[in-house]
Amino acid sequence: FLSAVAADDGSCFETFDSETGDCVYRPSTGGDSKKFTFDSLFGPGSTQEEVYDAVASNIIEGVLDGYNGALLAYGQTGSGKTFTMTGSPSLPGLTPRAIHELYGLIEQTNAEGSGVTVTVKSYFMELYNDQLVDLYYGLEHKSDKKSKPPKLDIKLDAKKMVYIKNAEVKEAGSAEELLKMFESGNTMRHVGSTAMNSESSRSHSIFSVLVEVYNETTHKTTTGKLSLIDLAGSERADKTGAQAERLREAQSINKSLSALCDVISALSTNASFVPYRNNKLTQMMQDSLGGNAKTLMFVNISPADYNRDETLGSLEYASRAKLITNDAAKNADSEEVAALKAEVSRLERQLLSGGGGAGDGADAGAGAAEEKGGA
Repeated sequence: FLSAVAADDGSCFETFDSETGDCVYRPSTGGDSKKFTFDSLFGPGSTQEEVYDAVASNIIEGVLDGYNGALLAYGQTGSGKTFTMTGSPSLPGLTPRAIHELYGLIEQTNAEGSGVTVTVKSYFMELYNDQLVDLYYGLEHKSDKKSKPPKLDIKLDAKKMVYIKNAEVKEAGSAEELLKMFESGNTMRHVGSTAMNSESSRSHSIFSVLVEVYNETTHKTTTGKLSLIDLAGSERADKTGAQAERLREAQSINKSLSALCDVISALSTNASFVPYRNNKLTQMMQDSLGGNAKTLMFVNISPADYNRDETLGSLEYASRAKLITNDAAKNADSEEVAALKAEVSRLERQLLSGGGGAGDGADAGAGAAEEKGGA
């Protein structure tokens, strides 16, 4: 499922029809126009509420049922991706709306007395200059400049769900608590000013929400994962005026987006090999693109004449992404399997903290589980 969101008025388009999902791009050279069709189109007059209600709500319901879901925004720098994903206090974007809907569904489930227990946890990652940064860890150790964060490794579990080994995972009992964690984590992201955007995100962020539902009747646990992904914008140095550190950041951003383009190209043509491991961004998105997830991708574009080349590139990128077919399946475990996973997780935390008492057998068991789940 893919939507295109246009920012600012301009003259790149002959047609931008929200009813049909058709947009016709008009080249400045007078050549042939190009038609693109998406699941939805939202113009400058669309509200945050209209966007969310039209395309995102059903994905949140699926997460509570044990499916993986992903919401992500792609586009050139300054096209409104962070506003689409996060918004502002008065105009909340996809992430805060999704969180409120998730907890609303949980409250509804509890009120129905369905005999289930729901636990919500999250971790928050940033990819900055090709390095993973744990934003929760940064918050916890903000005042301790000497603190050295643990090594973060991108892994796949037995169901091909991505997880980050050694990441800080926090539980949240309400929408307000989870939103506060998200907003606090966002303050730790790398942001800088360029000629194209005064508050440009200099990193990609992935906010992962894990929803575990234990059924007291069947003794089964389902785990749904919601990935909320804010991609940094593609940049051209001649337009952004990036130099020194800003230029290095832009090169890293463009490199990772190029790797993402390669993955989308491979998936859209059903290639036998998909180069997920070429970049940490594509490794982290492995279960969102072409994986076990219901995915909604927004492509933010600027119709202004000045951005014609970038707009056309984004539209073509989106058209390839639309050809990808994901295979969404429910993630369910028996009570016994869930208990074993919890024990392995406990032992890994104990080993990481240097605690003893587990014995050689416990060490071997944890190592074997890690090897099996490794990417």
